[in-house]
Amino acid sequence: MNRQSEDARLSPAQDRMQKIRTLNDSLRKGKSSGRTLLTQGIISLGDQAVASILTAVHDFDAFSPDNDPYGEHDFGSFEHAGERMFWKIEYYDSDCLSGSPDPSDPTVTTRVLTVMLAREY
Repeated sequence: MNRQSEDARLSPAQDRMQKIRTLNDSLRKGKSSGRTLLTQGIISLGDQAVASILTAVHDFDAFSPDNDPYGEHDFGSFEHAGERMFWKIEYYDSDCLSGSPDPSDPTVTTRVLTVMLAREY
């Protein structure tokens, strides 16, 4: 079965979720535009740790119903050097003044990936 016939069987909600997931994965892996914010706690760990943490975010694939209940791949949690890290993707309008009117539409959405220490949450 080809991709087009698989997509034809998706409900509108499933199609929307799949688009959001694809856009989120693309941002997280550095393949699309958006903004990445590092908290002060992450920055204070130093350049080498930051690089390692960003690689862990890029490589993250431990999605489950517990941490990804909507299937959008918009949150992750992992350990680095004995400390819990979080990353989260949020959706803003094109000017980053309010929430996006449609996170599945990249023409009206600015994605923001925030990486933080769990204790900063």
